[in-house]
Amino acid sequence: MELRVRDGRAVLAGEDPSGDHQGEREVDPHSLPLGADLAEALHEWAKVADAVVRTETPADGVASALVTRRGKQLAGRIAAVMNTPVRYTDPVSGELVSVEAPEAHEAVEAADEPSPVRTLVEEEPEPTPWGTGLTVTVITAAIVTVTVVSLSLGLGETSLWLALVANVLVVGGLAPSVWLGRNVPVWRWVAYGVVTGVLVAWFALVLTLL
Repeated sequence: MELRVRDGRAVLAGEDPSGDHQGEREVDPHSLPLGADLAEALHEWAKVADAVVRTETPADGVASALVTRRGKQLAGRIAAVMNTPVRYTDPVSGELVSVEAPEAHEAVEAADEPSPVRTLVEEEPEPTPWGTGLTVTVITAAIVTVTVVSLSLGLGETSLWLALVANVLVVGGLAPSVWLGRNVPVWRWVAYGVVTGVLVAWFALVLTLL
């Protein structure tokens, strides 16, 4: 049995002794008792492998190495399920290798390996830009503090109730944006600044009333 990639699909080739014409036959993994998860993993890997080959990625590149490694792991899982050696044709280099059926614990480790799609798409998380982020937070807090204090003091000269209502309206208008932006990588710093600015402004207004 041999694992190959054919037009972005995984196929398993083997001798077909049935019928009038004996010879090699390629079948879809779903037609074999491999399990739906393994069959889907094979086709997922084949799509990535086909994309890597079409983009002419160097054979010694990271993407090519991941495709090769994942292909060998999947070939090992097939060998374990079918209890027979599986030949594996590397879609990037064209190298043909034979993969023996792994031991039980090795098969479990191979099954736990991440999909090549996730491996190639996912990126390492970027470090938190504390310097830039806190700078944005401080500037935003200063602007909000000055704005709220100035508005409140100006309206307070006319009516304290009017100043109170204005504060409620300002905070109510900012609350939805702050709530939505608290988990967004860039806007969270602005959200932190808005919250800080409002709290500092209210603290300053309380001091002016004492």
